[in-house]
Amino acid sequence: MFTVGLNVDTRAYFTAATMIIAVPTGIKIFSWIATMWGGSIQYKHPCYFVHHVGFIFLFTIGGLTGIVLANSGLDIALHDTYYVVAHFHYVLSMGVVFAYMISLLGLSGMPHRIPDYPYAYAGWNALSSFGSYISVVGIFVSSWS
Repeated sequence: MFTVGLNVDTRAYFTAATMIIAVPTGIKIFSWIATMWGGSIQYKHPCYFVHHVGFIFLFTIGGLTGIVLANSGLDIALHDTYYVVAHFHYVLSMGVVFAYMISLLGLSGMPHRIPDYPYAYAGWNALSSFGSYISVVGIFVSSWS
C-alpha cells in the first residue's frame, strides 16, 4: 500500500490507523480465549475444539503479519512478495499449510506475479503448492465428518 507514491504524512496516518485497528482485534482474541477458558462450552464433536483453537491461532498470526506490514519501511521492502500473499491467506482463508511456506518465501524475497521463478525457490514453491492439495483434502474430510 505504501508503494503507490503516498507522501510522508499520509503514510504516517495509515501506519497509525493500522496500529489502532490492532488494539480492538487483540481484545477480541483475548475475549475468545477467555470464553473458551472459563466458559461452559460443550463440544459435541472433538474436532470443534481443534477448529476453534486453530482459527484463533491463525487469526493471531495474520494479525501479527499485518502489524509488520503496517510499518511503511517494511511494507516497501516486502511489497510484491509472497509475505503479503501469506498475510492475506492467514487473515482471510486461514490457510496454515501453505501460508507458512509463503511467509518464508516472501521474507526471503521471492516475488509473485511473475511467469517464471528463480531456481533457488523451486523446492519451497513446490512445497507451498503441495499445501494447497492438503487444504483441499482437509476440506473434504471436514465436510464428510
